[in-house]
Amino acid sequence: AQAQVAFDLTLYTTPPPPLSGVLASRTAYPRPRFAAMLPFTAAAAAPARATKPGRGPQKPVLGAYALFAGLAFAVYHFVADGEFSAIVTMAVILQCLAMLLLCLQSLASGSAVGISARSLGLEALALCCRLSSTTWLNGYLPMDDSGDWVYQAFDACTLLLVVGLLARVLLKHGATYEQEADSLPCMPIIAASFLLAALLHADMNRRPFFDTMWMAGLFIGVLAVLPQLWLISRTGGRVQPLTSHYIALMAFGRVLSGIFMWYARHDIACVEWIEGFNHSSPAILGAHFVHLVLLGDFAYYYVKGVAKSGLGATLQVASEMIIV
Repeated sequence: AQAQVAFDLTLYTTPPPPLSGVLASRTAYPRPRFAAMLPFTAAAAAPARATKPGRGPQKPVLGAYALFAGLAFAVYHFVADGEFSAIVTMAVILQCLAMLLLCLQSLASGSAVGISARSLGLEALALCCRLSSTTWLNGYLPMDDSGDWVYQAFDACTLLLVVGLLARVLLKHGATYEQEADSLPCMPIIAASFLLAALLHADMNRRPFFDTMWMAGLFIGVLAVLPQLWLISRTGGRVQPLTSHYIALMAFGRVLSGIFMWYARHDIACVEWIEGFNHSSPAILGAHFVHLVLLGDFAYYYVKGVAKSGLGATLQVASEMIIV
């Protein structure tokens, strides 16, 4: 009996022989290690889903589009009574929406990355030139009732948004403003616009100074997209979702304005430099065409990106989009 007890004690107190090979390597790391890895894996997977390429703030974008679509519908049917001239008011509504989306881009990101302050400055100057004419003269206003105050109200709202965003870019988020990349000279654009406006302006207001101001506003507004495109090309060609919507909406608004000007081209009067040749009509239509030419490459990438990834797509355009 004593020998049996001694054998049993030896059986339970003698350590097992060491394991070797693969089994030994597995037992060298206890199972709790795998449990400890699980939280890390879940935490790493969550940000990956949140930052999936091509995803963006689609709901706010859809909400903004729906809001302004409702406003445009109301203006067209209840203010303008469905008149064709209201298409010009639809253009400034789109412009206001475009600037609102750019403001939302800055608010959502908490930075000024991807926003050209020079482009905003040109937009503000263009709006001031246009409002100097349209707030009290009727020469370039739509003939329906939306030209009485709605047209000017949306232009004024756009101007307020531009000034507010410009202050935000330069002051509040100056540390993130890409000043070195936003380097396209603007003074030649402004000087050329005023010079051409003085030579090519129409005579719809029958006041040469304010006719010149309206035409200068058109030319500056068309070329205001250049600093934004320049900034995109200088920063690798990456375009944030709402910035791309801003550029696209500005182009679409220019299309609507151009359609109206095409139909009204025979009604645009001017003091002719060459007898029998109305220079102001082709100048106005040519300015609209130039805007669309400047955005031709961008339009391709925008349509491609939205079709592939939806309204929240972050575009990657060719850095050679602008000749630098």
